[in-house]
Amino acid sequence: MRLRSWFIIHCALFISPVLAQSPYQLKTGQEITLLGIGVASMGASVALNRTIDPLTESEIATLNRTDISAFDRQATYHWSERANQLSDITLFSDVALVGALALGTKTMRQDFKTVAILYVETMLLSNGIEGSIKAITQRNRPFVYNPDAPLDVKLTRDARQSFFSGHAASSFATAVFAGEVFRHYFPHSRLKPVIWIGSLGLATATAVLRYEAGKHYPTDLITGAAFGSLMGWGIPKLHEVKNRSALGRRLDVQPWSSGSANGIYVRFAVFSR
Repeated sequence: MRLRSWFIIHCALFISPVLAQSPYQLKTGQEITLLGIGVASMGASVALNRTIDPLTESEIATLNRTDISAFDRQATYHWSERANQLSDITLFSDVALVGALALGTKTMRQDFKTVAILYVETMLLSNGIEGSIKAITQRNRPFVYNPDAPLDVKLTRDARQSFFSGHAASSFATAVFAGEVFRHYFPHSRLKPVIWIGSLGLATATAVLRYEAGKHYPTDLITGAAFGSLMGWGIPKLHEVKNRSALGRRLDVQPWSSGSANGIYVRFAVFSR
């Protein structure tokens, strides 16, 4: 007897390594909003920066470091162009670490677009907000009070952009971003402490060098580090895929049909990273 149709249950068990789903999810509306705010804040910081009036020689002559709080006052005795240059190197090293992780690990490289968008959002927001606040507060940098610092440097707009530290914000945003993203992609990796210690070590070195350079007060650096850390943690957290159990990520059940036969296709995958 010919059967016109029959029911088949088709089960397949795959014990082969497959790429796990990204721990992050991009949403068009959300990304447009975050990138838009980031670009707008960067534009605002540039526009506000142009409104800063540099100090005059007569104004500099009347400055007194005793007007600075005791907690911050010691910073006014520091000035080092070399420390300033080294702070750029440590900051860029932190950024390079993120790039190395994104391109040097297969899992993150295959999800490069997502990692890149998250990092761009983090840096746009960190630098845009920080730059705008600097231009609004117009706090004199510590070296302005130091007679060892060159006068021409004190007469620039940059000399009035101390609060809060952009280097500290960027470096700690990058460091926390690197640690968070790495642990999400490689939750069982023994390298997690190495990534955290290395990235935060570079960020801390950046902050210390900015202090030695006479560019920032301790309060500038603490605020910058806290704000940057919030951005580096918050952006990945905002995109993190939630409420997906391990079984839900590994078990795939869906209808199956060949036209003359119908059934259920079951696929169970063992994940590797």
